[in-house]
Amino acid sequence: MSSRIPRLEMEQLAPEVQQTLTARVKRLGYLGEFFKCSGHNPAVLVSFMEMTEALKTALPDRLTETVSLTVAALMDNDYERHQHERLSEKLGFGRDWIAAVNRLAPDAPSPMSEAERAMQRLAIAVVEQRGHDVTPVLEAVIDCIGPAQAMAVLFLIGRYVMHAYVVNALHLAPPVPSIFAGEQG
Repeated sequence: MSSRIPRLEMEQLAPEVQQTLTARVKRLGYLGEFFKCSGHNPAVLVSFMEMTEALKTALPDRLTETVSLTVAALMDNDYERHQHERLSEKLGFGRDWIAAVNRLAPDAPSPMSEAERAMQRLAIAVVEQRGHDVTPVLEAVIDCIGPAQAMAVLFLIGRYVMHAYVVNALHLAPPVPSIFAGEQG
């Protein structure tokens, strides 16, 4: 982990960043290290959070969580995966559903819907193939949710890949453990 990027506390963040993050920090009960580092570039962080919020309204929660958990698992981003496991549980999606998404096996029997399976197939294809030659899986998503939401899924994949690159480059430890920590299997 680089110590050359000082970790900023809430009161050290630019006012626009404080305004953007206040509700999230209150809800979570902590200021994550991702924000402590990325706060050094307020305009980029605020834009990133505005995109995050726009994407949250563009898709139903279960589709958003399918993509976020999938990309976090594919990118080895436990920082984000653990937080989204907790959010998914809070939203009432159940541990069986969360575990099924984390398995990255959209064709295996699971409680995932066909639309969720299509989202996961697309996220896997986009990440693994860097977006190339994904037309058949993209069209399956369009069949399930239409072009506007399919575009939101593509942007959402990119958002979580971007987050993973930052977290992984900085070697940030997850702020919370997995909901499955300590469980066998």
